[in-house]
Amino acid sequence: MSNFLIPAAYAQTAGGSGGVSGLMSFLPFVAVFAIMYFLLIRPQQQRQKQLKSELKALRRGDRIVTAGGVVGVVQRTKEDSSEVEVEIAPNVRVMVMRETISTVLTSTAKPAND
Repeated sequence: MSNFLIPAAYAQTAGGSGGVSGLMSFLPFVAVFAIMYFLLIRPQQQRQKQLKSELKALRRGDRIVTAGGVVGVVQRTKEDSSEVEVEIAPNVRVMVMRETISTVLTSTAKPAND
């Protein structure tokens, strides 16, 4: 009567193909990581590369947005300096660091000889 209460699956022993079964249980984690990489990580890295190249090519007349949300027009840049002079209102110019520029919107003027 006591053998009647033990389910058949519980009484069976483990099979000899444990290596393949372990690999198959690990496969969904690899698939999820691959999907996350191509949907989230890779596009963010490409956007960072694009922003870095835009910051190197920054010139007079480019409209920018700083990390603080201030919109302005670039008035003066220097190749060797990390500071950029930005006009945020008529006759109001501030110096901002290149690293704080989050977006380069458009170029409104031809490049000037600085």
